[in-house]
Amino acid sequence: MNGCEEAVEFLPVNNAKKVEKRGPRRWVVLAIVITVILLLSLLAGVLVWHLRGGNVWVQKVFNGHLRIKNENFIDAYENSTTAEFAQLANQVKEALKLLYNKIPALGPYHKESAVTAFSEGSVIAYYWSEFSIPQALVEEAERAMAKEHTVTLPPRQRSHHSFMLTSVVAFPTDPRTVQTTRDSSCSFALHAQGTKTTRFTTPGFPDSPYPAHAHCSWVLRGDADSVLSLTFRSFHLAPCDERGSDLVTVYDSLSPVEPQAVVQLCGTYPPSYNLTFLSSQNVFLVTLITSTERRHPGFEAAFFQLPKLSSCGGYLRQAQGTFSSPYYPGHFPPNIDCVWNIEVPNNRYVKVRFKVFYLVEPNMPPASCTKDYVEVNGEKHCGEKPQFVVTSNSSKMTVRFHSDHSYTDTGFLAEYLSYDSRDPCPGMFTCNTGRCIRKALRCDGWADCADYSDELNCVCNVTHQFTCKNKLCKPLFWLCDGLNDCGDGSDEQGCKCPAQTFKCGNGKCLPLSQQCDGKDNCGDGSDEATCDKVSIVTCTSRTYRCHNGLCLNKGNPECDGIKDCSDGSDEKDCDCGQRSFSRQSRVVGGQDADEGEWPWQVSLHALGQGHVCGASLISPTWLVSAAHCHVDDKGFKYSDPTMWTAYLGLHDQRKRSEPGVQEHKLKRIIRHPDFNDFTYDYDLAVLELEKPAEYSNVVRPICLPDATHVFPAGKAIWVTGWGHTEEGGTAALILQKGEIRVINQTTCESLLPQQLTSRMMCVGFLSGGVDSCQGDSGGPLSSVEADGRIFQAGVVSWGEGCARREKPGVYTKLSEFRDWIKEQTGV
Repeated sequence: MNGCEEAVEFLPVNNAKKVEKRGPRRWVVLAIVITVILLLSLLAGVLVWHLRGGNVWVQKVFNGHLRIKNENFIDAYENSTTAEFAQLANQVKEALKLLYNKIPALGPYHKESAVTAFSEGSVIAYYWSEFSIPQALVEEAERAMAKEHTVTLPPRQRSHHSFMLTSVVAFPTDPRTVQTTRDSSCSFALHAQGTKTTRFTTPGFPDSPYPAHAHCSWVLRGDADSVLSLTFRSFHLAPCDERGSDLVTVYDSLSPVEPQAVVQLCGTYPPSYNLTFLSSQNVFLVTLITSTERRHPGFEAAFFQLPKLSSCGGYLRQAQGTFSSPYYPGHFPPNIDCVWNIEVPNNRYVKVRFKVFYLVEPNMPPASCTKDYVEVNGEKHCGEKPQFVVTSNSSKMTVRFHSDHSYTDTGFLAEYLSYDSRDPCPGMFTCNTGRCIRKALRCDGWADCADYSDELNCVCNVTHQFTCKNKLCKPLFWLCDGLNDCGDGSDEQGCKCPAQTFKCGNGKCLPLSQQCDGKDNCGDGSDEATCDKVSIVTCTSRTYRCHNGLCLNKGNPECDGIKDCSDGSDEKDCDCGQRSFSRQSRVVGGQDADEGEWPWQVSLHALGQGHVCGASLISPTWLVSAAHCHVDDKGFKYSDPTMWTAYLGLHDQRKRSEPGVQEHKLKRIIRHPDFNDFTYDYDLAVLELEKPAEYSNVVRPICLPDATHVFPAGKAIWVTGWGHTEEGGTAALILQKGEIRVINQTTCESLLPQQLTSRMMCVGFLSGGVDSCQGDSGGPLSSVEADGRIFQAGVVSWGEGCARREKPGVYTKLSEFRDWIKEQTGV
């Protein structure tokens, strides 16, 4: 160094052992080196494992969409096999790769991306990207993908502008979507043709079931500046359940991303159910993922294009009028905002009544109006609501409607009117909600205002009313009837049996030791009706008798899906009371029934008179109806079976000739021999068809109750029919349904003194509002019992007017006639 050579001295080798350095042998050094290397490698591995979430790597697939600036949509982009599609797709994939490389939680783990479709606006690209990400980075990666990004490819030599992507966003999805896009065996692309309707179905519909464990998709398109209207005309998939179900999802996009899902459907819907959906742009994606082996027909759907809304909302200047959410009663589109500015004359105020209101978002708390909502006076309304009123404190009001990018509902129907601010309800009582009711309804014990404001701050009439602890007034005959009418339970306090005793259904108090001891100690069988263990007991008039003569302590055991009789007779002949569609007198206060919802409902037409009475199907050849429907009157022989035609499977009276509706002549009419046409006691008849009915989705029998079957007070029961919609009104064209409740017999006798017999039952609401009416006579009361099976509790018979307050409907009690029906029909 420094210009000098380094001197090297060699030691003599004549005595090597003496000059050797003392230290460990070579193998020892080698072992130490290897050990150190192994320890360092282990430490590095532990650090990597710790930093990257161990050796757990997660496959993540994200579906997304983005907007391509400075590009115009061409027809070739609709077809993924064209060279133009491939060229643009490659540019998008290159830009996505550039974007991911700038994000540490994404770039190193990106496996591949694919573009699945393009649509207008300027050009929207739909894509998926696949990653293999360490577990510890999954959440960070999901946040990065959900954030909107912009990425630009620099201009190439042949290009005059940069390739810019905006609104790049994606969300986690099922990895099976990658397999779906690669397998085109169940993928379809359809484009609306002018104003024509385009039909499509699941593979094989309706002759064969859709494939099991399949992933199908339908890409639906319309022209630019249009939106799509999609309707499922028939929908029959495997039932919805928690174990995994077959699922149809409709997306307001061509990428299956959850935030743009308009609806998810499974199970079965009747044809009359509203399954019409609108898009916010000119595309829809429909997917079917099947995860079961169950065989079902699938769906039939149709779509067409509409011009895109140029505006939503508007100025309302009349003294009164109506407005609704877009496309009501169809589902409103996603991603829409509407504003209605209402203005009435200066000396008046505005009142808006929402007559129908359905803005329900799945998995959202009822009070959380962050997605779809109506905003009035600074207050947001969402969810499902009964009719309600909002008012202004000036001559102007603004109503705003907002829907987000995801799930939609049928929306709302509203009416507005002007009123004098000094007297908003002339000659009437004004509820705090703004609703007007008759002054006679104030403090009468019935909540006529939705907020109970008509029943607050009242002084009860001690002669006829009971004062609840919460200061509400209730009728005296509601005391100790077993129902919490006050809401705070005060009307039932002091009515309980002493300690160590129980209360029978008839009010008698007995020691606990006599409950479920196999004996009818109460006298009404109620002490043996709710026992956990089913046992054989002494037969009484209130115990269920098996065919082998043995009697059970169980109440209503027939056709409940459990074999209680040793001979199985309680589950025999149970092909009844089940409907193909499981979705939830015209009936006053009722609503349109769904098609096939009540498949035992029969419409009886008298010659030259149209619909006159109802009936119910109990077997292929027998109907049950009311005797008073078949009493000769004014020269017409209603007792003559040749004067009648029975329509089965009918929903709309105007469509008696449509497929599925069966027309039958009557062979015999058998009225109960004890029928009294003055008191309407024994008001029952059985009708024999000339030829047997054919069971179908819309024609099925209802179950008949055993003589011991109990329909307790307070139980919800459905009444159905085509009768008058109001007292003195006109008959309905669409089958109506209304939910009413069994009324305590003692209470009913106090309301209709000297008019009831043991063959009658009261059902309705003491407050009125829902009831059967003229034209419903002979129709069924349908009661949902154990195992979802439906039994006929009664037959529509008579009442004082329709839906009157404290005048409930009276029905023939069918359990009292079980033996007579079997004698006449064999059923």
